[in-house]
Amino acid sequence: MPTLPERFFLPSARFRAAYLEPGLAELRRRAAEALELLRSCTVCPRDCGVNRLEDRYAVCKTGRHARVSSFFPHLGEEDCLRGWRGSGTIFFAWCNLKCSFCQNFDISQLGQGRVTSPGELARMMVFLQEQGCHNINFVTPEHVVPQILEALPIAVELGLHLPIVYNTSAYDSMHSLRLLDGIVDIYMPDFKFWDREMSRLYLKAPDYPEVARRVIAEMHRQVGPLKLDERGLAKRGVLLRHLVMPGGVAGSEEIFRWIAREVSVHTYVNIMDQYYPAGRVGVDRRYDTINRRILPDEYAAAVRAAREAGLYRLDVRLPRHPRLVWIPA
Repeated sequence: MPTLPERFFLPSARFRAAYLEPGLAELRRRAAEALELLRSCTVCPRDCGVNRLEDRYAVCKTGRHARVSSFFPHLGEEDCLRGWRGSGTIFFAWCNLKCSFCQNFDISQLGQGRVTSPGELARMMVFLQEQGCHNINFVTPEHVVPQILEALPIAVELGLHLPIVYNTSAYDSMHSLRLLDGIVDIYMPDFKFWDREMSRLYLKAPDYPEVARRVIAEMHRQVGPLKLDERGLAKRGVLLRHLVMPGGVAGSEEIFRWIAREVSVHTYVNIMDQYYPAGRVGVDRRYDTINRRILPDEYAAAVRAAREAGLYRLDVRLPRHPRLVWIPA
């Protein structure tokens, strides 16, 4: 592992999960405040206004309780998250975006999973900790922040102490992020598209770019650049993901320039190469532009754009090379 500057290094001996600091009373207060957001729902930027406390729902199709698709030690995440025992992922069903190319379409848009009580969700967290996972990784949590906060004090009482990873598409509300301040250790947002019209077409959310910029900046304000321990495990900070798309429709160059200019050149960015046609792509002719895998030159151009923007903590894949992370000594 490369030598890290002090500002990116957080020894295990000095680490304590953020949510353990406020105390149980504050965790319960935040949960109660978050649940009130469900009464006329403003949990995400859709602002649907339905009363989810009465088990009604709109875009996210999730009522009073979260629906969980699966939970397990995930060995396919970034090296700094999966370590050697896996990232303790909890995949939530449904989503507040409608990504036409979603590779988890059965979960995000068909709702595969089961309704889960706060106590069950808390026990899932503790079970993953008992399996030796390095963190608790909430996948697609944007629409279930109140349910997560409701379960968290129960999990703490059961002995939970691992860092929390908030694994999001970055279509979050500032209400939710305010309640998560001092709770989440690692924010892991995607930045999917730069352009409003691309977001309208592929995500059914034309305001996505503005929302993503706003919430990623707030996430960075809360936790700063990603910090690793002496074993190379992520402990606190922002880990940003960007999926390279065919034909450059995601606006990678503009996204990387914005990150370097408005967030930090020290941002840890995973430039992802695993796009493939999924979801409605190949079925609906509107998505023919992205009905292919990306080309090697397209991926190389995205990596080059990131480096030219000044970003250097890059998690990338190059031909005939393992995954590399550039961190100067």
